[in-house]
Amino acid sequence: MNDETTALTVDGLYKVFGRHADDAVIALHRGTPREQLPPGTTAAVIDASFEVKRGEIFVVMGLSGSGKSTLIRTLNGLLEPTAGTVTVGGERITGITPKRLRAVRRERISMVFQHFALLPHRTVLDNVAYGLEIQGVARAEREERAREITEIVGLAGWEDKHPHQLSGGMQQRVGLARALAADTDVLLMDEAFSALDPLIRREMQEQLVDLQATLGKTIVFITHDLNEAMFLGDRIAVMRDGRIVQIGTPEDILTDPANAYVEQFVADVDRTRVLTAESVMRKPRAVVHPSAGPHGALTIMRDEQLSAVYVTQRDRSLVGWVSDRDALDLVRRGERDLATIIRRDHGAVPSDTALSDLFIPALEAQLPLGVQDDKGRLVGVIPRVTLLATLGGEPDAAAQAAARPDPLPTEVVDRALEAAADSRSLTTTEVR
Repeated sequence: MNDETTALTVDGLYKVFGRHADDAVIALHRGTPREQLPPGTTAAVIDASFEVKRGEIFVVMGLSGSGKSTLIRTLNGLLEPTAGTVTVGGERITGITPKRLRAVRRERISMVFQHFALLPHRTVLDNVAYGLEIQGVARAEREERAREITEIVGLAGWEDKHPHQLSGGMQQRVGLARALAADTDVLLMDEAFSALDPLIRREMQEQLVDLQATLGKTIVFITHDLNEAMFLGDRIAVMRDGRIVQIGTPEDILTDPANAYVEQFVADVDRTRVLTAESVMRKPRAVVHPSAGPHGALTIMRDEQLSAVYVTQRDRSLVGWVSDRDALDLVRRGERDLATIIRRDHGAVPSDTALSDLFIPALEAQLPLGVQDDKGRLVGVIPRVTLLATLGGEPDAAAQAAARPDPLPTEVVDRALEAAADSRSLTTTEVR
């Protein structure tokens, strides 16, 4: 990964507290277990290495004592690593002068704390503008920027209030707005929502995802909450006893845990809210181009033993679907234009749709549920049995739910095709 796509790089990072920290790093590197270090020596972070892409939410997850909060404090220089390097936007920030480190914090890294850290004597607007003030931005410009961000985070009309006049959730919005207003390369969030009530916490998580989609910020988010990590993270780093034991997407962590610890950690996760349509879809085979006509459509349906088939353009953009009975009617009438029977209510879902939102569309679909990418192309299908098996349905229930209109008997289709194929060879198109 190059500097154009990398916002932050951590390489071989150690943070050891206590005497003889350098000796402890050497011992750990040689394989000495953490618990066998001399008394009074604590290895909080051990050989951490990862890269954070620009524009992603990178979540560091672990239980209390795993080292995640120590790790995030090394990313902005609040703690100096015992060994290893941290690079932000191509600039190494470990070992630099205090003056340059302060400049890096102003220009490149903002932080949102668990307990808000607002200035009580300042208004909401002045708190939001504080980072810009430190950067030396003129008052009129920083207030304009602060008002824009205050509105984005849902605090319009509260600009003149003081922190003690706000609820906990609103105070955290101010902290988030202050970090966003500074417009730095990287936003660090240390257990930012853990002090909030559950409903407000969920609301803040959803707002963060919305803000990320709009602003495209690079975020490193620390949490001990697995569900929060699964909801927010583009990728997740799981920490245990100071070490990163696995890095991957939420789906990677859930479906392919690196060890027994991670497997146990994710055992109670609701898979239907983490896995997506893309996770379970299959290659679309029952597909025709409009030019195939009813003959081509019937041939594909006969071969695949289906009662309907999807219709796509050459670039796989989804047009709709046709049924075997409609196609057979065209053949019997001697018509060759498939467009007259294409139904547009295909019901295909985006590839990032959660499994929990697929059940009803799958039951309503006349053929395996179609999956589209962001360009409207058919990239996969999900048979109902596949979905139900993934959701953990009982075999009997799966069989019942998977019932669909039976395809026309093969001999009926064959006779119709033979009668109509007098001087014309059949043309079929299948998306591979």
